[in-house]
Amino acid sequence: MDIELVKSKIHRVKVTQTELHYVGSITIDEALMDAANIIENEKVQIVNVNNGQRFETYVIKGRKGSGEVCLNGPAARLAEVGDVIIVISYARMDFEKAKTFKPWIAFPDENNRVN
Repeated sequence: MDIELVKSKIHRVKVTQTELHYVGSITIDEALMDAANIIENEKVQIVNVNNGQRFETYVIKGRKGSGEVCLNGPAARLAEVGDVIIVISYARMDFEKAKTFKPWIAFPDENNRVN
């Protein structure tokens, strides 16, 4: 049996920009992506801590070390600059393997940087 569980998470990162008139997605600093083991075009769930919105989109790689987290397209209506969000990706795997799997979790600082 396969189950779905958390593969990666960027926990409590700030939205730095919104771009309504852009093809939908989320642009994330490549350093944050690397820290959480998220790749470009990966499907992610976004959870907005400030307003409770939850939605899915895909990731676009942002400039490494920039700290940028930009919601693009319709997602731009679901958060404000400065809102705190959680970015989560999931993976399907064998039930037994899932019992020992450890997700990659990044805890950025107040400037969206990871150590």
